[in-house]
Amino acid sequence: MAKRGANISLQSLDDIFTTEEERQEAKLEKIREIPLNELFPFKNHPFRVVDDEAMQRTVESIAQYGVLAPAIARPRPEGGYELIAGHRRHRASVLAGKETMPVIVREMDDDAATILMVDSNLQRETLLPSERAQAYKMKRDALRHQGSRTDLTSVQVAPKLATEMIGESEGISKDTVKRYIRLTELIPELQEMVDDKRIAFNPAVELSYLSKEEQQNFLEAMDYAQSTPSLSQAQRLKKLSQSGECTMDAMCAMMEEVKKGEKNSVTFKGDILKKYFPKNYTPKQMEDTIIRLLDQWQKKKKREQSL
Repeated sequence: MAKRGANISLQSLDDIFTTEEERQEAKLEKIREIPLNELFPFKNHPFRVVDDEAMQRTVESIAQYGVLAPAIARPRPEGGYELIAGHRRHRASVLAGKETMPVIVREMDDDAATILMVDSNLQRETLLPSERAQAYKMKRDALRHQGSRTDLTSVQVAPKLATEMIGESEGISKDTVKRYIRLTELIPELQEMVDDKRIAFNPAVELSYLSKEEQQNFLEAMDYAQSTPSLSQAQRLKKLSQSGECTMDAMCAMMEEVKKGEKNSVTFKGDILKKYFPKNYTPKQMEDTIIRLLDQWQKKKKREQSL
């Protein structure tokens, strides 16, 4: 005999006093105007937000039309919101003198937020190698963590490799993704040289296998020889490091080698050139200045010969 009162479910107040349409609408994400000072950057955000010409154009557009595409953020436990997508729009809004910006507030765990943050920025045309490297690493780690979790209701990432998934979305091989991630093993000074195109990508990947101390010593070796490594030299340095023979003397000797195509070149020691240039000048800036002065000298000589 069935017990009295069995299978009786009580309705909540929301169920009683709201319609199904109103309840479904409440579940939809809504665009909210959030004060700019309540929006904080994503933790370890790998992408630059610089006040360049492109930023100025964005500032002018926002000043005239407002923010047309809402940012995405998630609530922070300590208050305010963590930006997931929209860091440049946030900076432009500040520069435009705005007080709020439109934001979609979304509840997301760390892994999902990281993946969305990376994906929303990877399509930018001006990404530096170091930015792409750090972004790939963050997304790889998030995908791996998702694949190892057992509390997900969706299909898990495993067994497909995280680097393979990133490669498919980027139109590159998983090996290329791995090589970009290797750049995160470089010390900041070498990463900057890769970004400035003073060290090529492939040699930089090989240099990433040197220890941090060896990389610091290699900076001095490059400065001593006023030369950057070829792929062959970087590969040899990697082997020296693996055998424990990557000494300062070995690195300096290698960087002083005459490379193919440089037999007729003229080189200057760093300590000779530095006294003629500001301390913050890069080798490329020194080279450009020297060429410009030589052009002026040549034109002057031609004028003197024509008199």
